[in-house]
Amino acid sequence: MRIVIAYLDVKKECIEDFKKITVYNHENSIKEAGNVRFDVLQNREDETKFTLYEIWKDDAAFDFHKSTEHYNKWNDTVADYVTKPRSRDVYTEVALTNK
Repeated sequence: MRIVIAYLDVKKECIEDFKKITVYNHENSIKEAGNVRFDVLQNREDETKFTLYEIWKDDAAFDFHKSTEHYNKWNDTVADYVTKPRSRDVYTEVALTNK
């Protein structure tokens, strides 16, 4: 599996637009055959900070995701909403809870 945790800092005036396009990406991403999990999180203490927690079956599933229309629309749109380039960490599972 490929686990990606992405961190985004969003301009305060863009929060609602960011949420809208990110939910659009989320709704389409979870339909992909290679997606295991895709969570969109907003920091409770700083509303401008968001985290995307994604689990993909393998690298090929993640690569396919990055080629989709919804991902590219999201990627192009949020470029104007963030205060700095997003960062991410990539993990391999050791132990996951399956609910």
